[in-house]
Amino acid sequence: MSYPTAAPSQGRAATSAQAATQARAAAPALAALPLPERALLLRGLSHALGENAAPLAAIAEDETRLGMERLRSEIRRTQAQLQMFADVIEAGAFLDVVIDPPDPSAQPAPRPDIRRMLVPLGPIAVFSASNFPFAFSVLGGDTASALAAGCPVVVKAHEGHPRLSDLAGELAAEILPAGVLTVVHGREEGRRLVTDPAIRAVGFTGSTSGGRALFDLANSRPDPIPFYGELGSLNPVVVTRAACRARGTDIVREYIASVALGQGQFCTKPGLLFLPADHALHARLRQEITAVPPAPLLGLWISAAYHATLEQLATHPAVRPLHLTHKPDDPRTSTPALLTTSAKSLRTHPELLRECFGPASLIVTYTATEDLLETLQALPAGLTATVHGQEPEDEALAQRLTATMQAGRLIWNGWPTGVAVTAAMHHGGPWPATTSPLHTSVGNRAIGRWMRPVAYQNMPEGLLPAPLRRANPWNVPQQVVGSRPIPDGKI
Repeated sequence: MSYPTAAPSQGRAATSAQAATQARAAAPALAALPLPERALLLRGLSHALGENAAPLAAIAEDETRLGMERLRSEIRRTQAQLQMFADVIEAGAFLDVVIDPPDPSAQPAPRPDIRRMLVPLGPIAVFSASNFPFAFSVLGGDTASALAAGCPVVVKAHEGHPRLSDLAGELAAEILPAGVLTVVHGREEGRRLVTDPAIRAVGFTGSTSGGRALFDLANSRPDPIPFYGELGSLNPVVVTRAACRARGTDIVREYIASVALGQGQFCTKPGLLFLPADHALHARLRQEITAVPPAPLLGLWISAAYHATLEQLATHPAVRPLHLTHKPDDPRTSTPALLTTSAKSLRTHPELLRECFGPASLIVTYTATEDLLETLQALPAGLTATVHGQEPEDEALAQRLTATMQAGRLIWNGWPTGVAVTAAMHHGGPWPATTSPLHTSVGNRAIGRWMRPVAYQNMPEGLLPAPLRRANPWNVPQQVVGSRPIPDGKI
C-alpha cells in the first residue's frame, strides 16, 4: 500500500479537528504497512534528527536555556529511541502472535482454530513535556512507540518550545506519509484533541493537576479512551544507619548532584531524603547545596510554581530551612534549597507531601526502623524509590523497606535521575505517579499502550492478517500452542 508524501507545510495543522481527521485517514495504510517499511520510517526520523542536530539544538537552547551539552545529549537519546523501536518493529515479537490450532477431540467440546495478535488502536494524541524538548516531545518516546505500533500521531506542542516543535514537525513531514504526524498548538486545541472522536488514546507527560484534568476529560467522552499520563513523583531515597556511617559524605554529594541535575526539573528528582536523626551531616549538606549556582528554569510558569510551593513548605511550622536564599530578581531564575523535617511530622502533616518541581528537596529524619517504615507506608506511590544500604548487614532491612515502598522502579545504592532506555525499564507507577500503573512510557514495552488484542476464530487464510497466516509472510514470531485440556471446560 502506498502513500502520497507529505509536504513540509503538512507538519502543522491549523486545528486539532483537522489534524485528527488527517490522522484517521492515514491510519489504515500505516497499520497495513509491512514491518520493514514501517521500521524504515523511524530510522529516517532518527537520521533527520542527527542531520539537523545543530539548528535544532540552537532553537531549543533559545527557548529552554537547558544548555547545549544537555540538548545535544537529548537529541542522541531521541535518535536512539527511534532506532530501538525500529528494531522492535523488525523483530515482530511486539505483535504477540498466539495460535491455538483446532482440536476436534478436545473435551468437553471440539476446539476451533483461534489466532490472536495485537493491532493498532488508531490515531494517538501526544502531549509534549516542557523539560524534555526532544525525548518527550514531537519525536520523543510516546510518538516513536505509537508510530512503531502503527498509529498516526497528533502532537500537542508544549508552549515552552513552540518553534522547536514546528521545526521537528516539518522534518517529520518530509519523511512520513501525509497525516501520520501533525503538530497543533494551544491548550484549548489540546482539550479538543482529547475529545475528538478520531483519537483513540492519549499520551501525556506533565503536572499532576494538568494530567488529571485531561484524564477526566478522556473518561467523560461518550466513548472513553485510554489516557496514559506520566505525572509527578516524590521519589523517596532512604539512607540506612550503616550506609550513613560508611559513606555519608559521598551520599550527600551524590544526592545534591541528583537534586540539582537540570535545575531539579526532572520527574525523577529525589524529593525526599530519609536520614537517621543523628546523621551529623548538616554542614556537608549546606556545603554541597551552597555550591549549586542559581540558574534559569524552563519558563516563568515553572518558576512561579516553584517559588510558591517552596515558600509554602519553608514556612510550614513543622519544617526548618537548612539552606534557603532570597528569591532572585530575575523571575525565571531559581535558587537551590534544602528543607528538613522529622518522619513523625511528615506523617502528621500530609500537606508536606508535595512535589516541588525545581532544585529543592526535603530531608526527613527518622529515629528508628519502625518510625521509618510507618512513614514510608504513608507516602503516595511514585515513579521511583531508592535505598542506600550496606551489604550484607542491611539485606534484611532492605527487604522490609522495598516491600513497603510503592513505586514503578526500585533502586539500590543509586539515584533515580537518569532513566535508561532499555527493554527491562519500567517508567511508571501507581497513582499519582501515573494514570495507568500497568504500562511504561520508557523502553520498548511502551509500544503496548497503543495496541489492543484481537482473536480470529476459524477465519479463512485469505481473511487473516499477514502475521497470523500459516505462510507467515511477515516472518514474525508465532507462538503455536499445543492441545491441552481445560479443567471442567472453563477458562
